[in-house]
Formats: sequence, structure tokens, C-alpha cells
Amino acid sequence: MKFGINLFPTVGPGDKSGVRFFEEALALAERAEQLGYHHVKTVEHYFSAYGGYSPDPVTFLAAAAARTERVRLITGAVLPAFSHPVKLAGKLAMLDHLSHGRLDVGFGRGFLPEEFWAYQVPMDESRARFNEGVEACLRLWTEEEVTYEGNFHTFGPVTLLPRPFQSPHPRVLVATAITPESGEAAGAAGYGVMMVPSINKQEKLQEMLARYRDTRTTAGLTTTDEDVHFSYNCYLAEDRDKAHRLGQVYSERTNSLLASAVSSWQHNRSSDYAGYERIVARVNSSDFNKQLRDNKVLVGDPQEVADRVELIRSLYGETTISLQIVSGNMPFEESVRTLELFAEHILPRFS
Repeated sequence: MKFGINLFPTVGPGDKSGVRFFEEALALAERAEQLGYHHVKTVEHYFSAYGGYSPDPVTFLAAAAARTERVRLITGAVLPAFSHPVKLAGKLAMLDHLSHGRLDVGFGRGFLPEEFWAYQVPMDESRARFNEGVEACLRLWTEEEVTYEGNFHTFGPVTLLPRPFQSPHPRVLVATAITPESGEAAGAAGYGVMMVPSINKQEKLQEMLARYRDTRTTAGLTTTDEDVHFSYNCYLAEDRDKAHRLGQVYSERTNSLLASAVSSWQHNRSSDYAGYERIVARVNSSDFNKQLRDNKVLVGDPQEVADRVELIRSLYGETTISLQIVSGNMPFEESVRTLELFAEHILPRFS
């Protein structure tokens, strides 16, 4: 198994300035590398305290690349629906060079209606725009004199510069939420997957992973731990009761921001997001103690969290786990302590 950090911002100007958030996030990236973590990841979101401090993960990861030497840098994820593929492919190739080949590219469809409204992109085009954007980026990375004629973008012939540092291109991951078919499509294409266990039942997630791995096997591909990414809210303290008490505070604050961010799904529908109208009720009914019992958060003292990771491995096999150590406006010092406790007590057990 491999472990890294997901710097998913859950703050706004009323909590801390952008300058302070980014200084702290970059310091955490540096500390993660010093402690032997595998990766640093961040998201693309807009407008709200649920992710809005990260409208461009490439910009942040370029800054992280300048302050680190070994840790991998992962977009988790960039959203092709909101970018021209020539621009997106070029930015990512440039980051691959700036990091000397440490980039893994996670692509996602997005799911917040306000973001689609701002870009004037119909949500019913989400899947088609995603597929077209990923395809166009891959062609731009690997071919010369590319002529592309899609439903949303037409260009060429063009040859992208710079070519990616990694050959033929960086590892590609795709965000898969609740539909097994999206995981199967990723497996058939040879992509990795990024999943959030907190939004799925254990049996559903096991089914999705089995179908993903079976599809890769059928395609003649092996599946490594770096092909399956999970993200978990994470809080550690030496005292278990304190860890549970504060972990609940931070998790519930993050959940309240998510509830606000998805609230427009109460009156929004899209054929590309079947069932998402139920997301509001699901988020509002979230219960931290149930999440703890169901092993959907990594909260506790070091021994408890180590046991939780062992259970994750027994249920889902070898995976890569991203620790969300800034969720809920967790104080910087507590994020550092969580990072250090996990590195001291848990990383050696699973390395």
C-alpha cells in the first residue's frame, strides 16, 4: 500500500486567507516528502468553502514541485469539461517537466451544478465532454500534427510543446463515484481509478473494484496499488477519546460545507447524474459515529487507525490512500501532528 495527502481545502475568507492556506498546504507537502509519503494531491473546485480555494490544482502542484524532489504530484482531479484540451494538455505537460516526471493526472467530471452554470456547460454534456477531453489530451501528448474534430472542440493540425516528460505520458486516473460502469470503462482503457469510500456501502465498493480489476485482467493488464486511489478524512491523536471528539468536529464541519455545496441538487436533474437528487438527503443524514463504525474515516489513536487500514486492505486489496488532513479547517499544528503520527506508527507497518 502507498499513502499520501489530499489537500482538499474546506475553508473560506472567514476562516483564513488564501495566502495562509497555501503557505500551510505547501509546508504540509514538504513535510509529507520528508516523512516518506508517496504523493500530494489536490482538487479542482470553485466558489464555495468546499474546495473553492483550489480552482486550479496545476498551479498549486507547480509550487509544490518547486519545494519537493521525490513525492509524486496528483491532480485529484482536473475537470476537462471546463477547459479547452489544448490548454489543459499543455499545462499538464509543463507540470510534468517542472516536476521531472512526478505527475499523475487524475481527471474528473465534476458534480456541483453551480460550477457548470458558471461555465455555461450543460450537465447533460458532462460525460461526453469528459470522454472527449481525456481522449484529446492523450492524443496531444502522444501524437504530432494532431487534427481533432469532436462534438465540443475542433483544432489542428497542431503539435503540442512541450511533450510530456514521462513517456508516453503521465499515469492517468479517473474519478469514479457510484456507477460500476465508469470503473469498467476506466479499466478497459488502462486508467487508474480514484474512489471515495465514504459515499458507498462496503459491498458496493467491493463490487466496483472487482469489476474494475476483472476488466483490466481481460484487457491483459495487471492492477497495482497505484491504480486504485481512496481518500479518507484523517485525524490522529495519542489519546483515542480526544481523537474521536476532535475528529468528529472536523468531519462534521466538512460535511456541513458539502451539504451547502450540493444543496442545489434539490431542484436540479441531469441524465448524466442519475440518482444525484438523493445526494442532499444522503449528506444531511451523515453520522460521524456510523462512519467510524463502518470504517469510512481514519480517526483515532495510532493503533486504532493502523487496525482500520489493515481492515481496508483486507476488504479492498492493495490500494493507494490519500489522507485528508486539512478537512474541516483543522488547525495547521494538528494536521502536522496527524501526518507525523501516521508516519511514525503506520507507514512502517504497510511499507
